[in-house]
Amino acid sequence: MAKKRFKAEQIVLMLREAKIQLAKGLNIEEVSRSLGIAPQNYYRWRKEYGGMKLDQAKRLKELEQENSRLKKLVADLSLDNSILKEVTRGNF
Repeated sequence: MAKKRFKAEQIVLMLREAKIQLAKGLNIEEVSRSLGIAPQNYYRWRKEYGGMKLDQAKRLKELEQENSRLKKLVADLSLDNSILKEVTRGNF
C-alpha cells in the first residue's frame, strides 16, 4: 500500500478535527479511523504540530527544507575543502 503524504496544513486541520471529536467523547481509535490515519500518526503529529496554526506549520516545513538544503551545501563544501588540502600537501 502506498504511503499517503499529508501537507502540514492538512495535518493541523486533522488535529483540530480530532480534538473536536475527542471532546465529543470518542476514543482515539474511532477518531483516527474517521480521519483515515493510524493512531500512531495522531500521536506523532500532535507531538510535532500540537498547538500550531496553519501559517506556523507551513513555515516549519519551509525551514526544515531550507535546513536540509543548507546541510547538503555544507557537506559538499567540506568535501571540496578536504580535497584541496590533500592536493596542496601533495598526497594524491
